[in-house]
Amino acid sequence: MIQPLSMRGREAVVLLVEDNEDHVFLTRASFEEARLQINMQHVDDGVKCMAFLRKQPPYENAPTPDLILLDIHMPRMDGYEVLDAIVRDEALRRLPVIVLTTSAEAVDINRMYDLRCSSYITKPLDFESFTAALTQLAGYWLNLVVVPHGNE
Repeated sequence: MIQPLSMRGREAVVLLVEDNEDHVFLTRASFEEARLQINMQHVDDGVKCMAFLRKQPPYENAPTPDLILLDIHMPRMDGYEVLDAIVRDEALRRLPVIVLTTSAEAVDINRMYDLRCSSYITKPLDFESFTAALTQLAGYWLNLVVVPHGNE
């Protein structure tokens, strides 16, 4: 029986795909502030994300993420291209992808849902609100929802 991530006896692996170092710091600090048991991995562009997910060099030993937090606007391969590649890949398509971005534009929201994102969250601007949003996100995705996992 597959259980919510919090009941699997290990830290949840969250892959943050984000090119803005300030947002990476804020995300890591928010998870720590909320005292969430998360193994946060980070890559700063979509090409690295796909290599990480496919365990290609230099990510051969990378853990399989339970959740992906995906920014939209990144160099080399943007969030649209990443999500499209994930849903087209039989081995990756069940991974929950939460878009975590500064864009509140309807065109971005609609396009990411058209590509089958699991959720779309606009990043709050202040630390307290950002931490509250990530705490709610983690509560939902780690404690309530049952997500698929390839090794279980």
